[in-house]
Amino acid sequence: MLTSRFAKTFIVVLIIASLFALSACGTKSQESQTPSQSSTSQELSGNITIAGSTALQPLVEQAAKLFMEKYPNVSITVQGGGSGTGLTQVVQGAIDIGNSDIFAEEKLDPNIAKQLVDHQVAKVGFAVVVNKDVTVDDLTQQQLIDIFTGKITNWKEVGGPDMKIVIINRPTSSGTRATFKKVVLKGQEEAQGIALTEDSSGAVRKAVADTKGAISYLALSYVDNSVKALKYEGVEPTVQNIIDGKYPIWSYEHMYTKGEPKGAVKAFLDFMLSDEVQKNLIPKLGFIPVK
Repeated sequence: MLTSRFAKTFIVVLIIASLFALSACGTKSQESQTPSQSSTSQELSGNITIAGSTALQPLVEQAAKLFMEKYPNVSITVQGGGSGTGLTQVVQGAIDIGNSDIFAEEKLDPNIAKQLVDHQVAKVGFAVVVNKDVTVDDLTQQQLIDIFTGKITNWKEVGGPDMKIVIINRPTSSGTRATFKKVVLKGQEEAQGIALTEDSSGAVRKAVADTKGAISYLALSYVDNSVKALKYEGVEPTVQNIIDGKYPIWSYEHMYTKGEPKGAVKAFLDFMLSDEVQKNLIPKLGFIPVK
């Protein structure tokens, strides 16, 4: 009788233990099906508006696409307009991030610039580009100064064909133009009334490709076979020459926020500094990693 009671008690204990074990396994199984990364991707949400530098725009657009694939509840809009526009709009609170090829202090009043937080995400090189009919391959700094200030007006004066030089500039709000003026022209004012103006890097590239005798400047990320990039003081405009310190026409790429970023904006800026962007995307698009 005692043996029978003991056996029944033992069986009940085994059943209870089995139920606890199954419950624990079920919990672990559920945990393994919902990793923290998946949970985070669902929780991160919001709308991010970015505008400014057209030189930086291709990189930010591609990075935004990758980011939105990871975080489907985040929507990112990327626009151009030039560095000056990006800086002004982020100060006004009209956008979340202002892209710029130059430091905010170079374009804004220093007291206003103090409101912004600088996030440097890459370096970008710039090349002097000409229409493919121009046979010149190399220009010195002084020759470029003389061309853009209007002292030299024909390509034959610098060893090229007897052809009028057509200058194509970016607007004064452009960070690309500011960098070119600072580094190449030594701050000298461009000639007034003789240059065409295009609002974006893409428009500059098309105008140079379509205009006989044209000359301008572009970020390396925009240079393709439709235009010809010139050597500067005998040095080719390449990423490697910039890294080696041989080619001087380059600048940092900035993404400015008004105050410290939070939420989805901070997450996206952190993503811009991740290996996925710095080691993979940036070199692919012709930029230089900031790290």
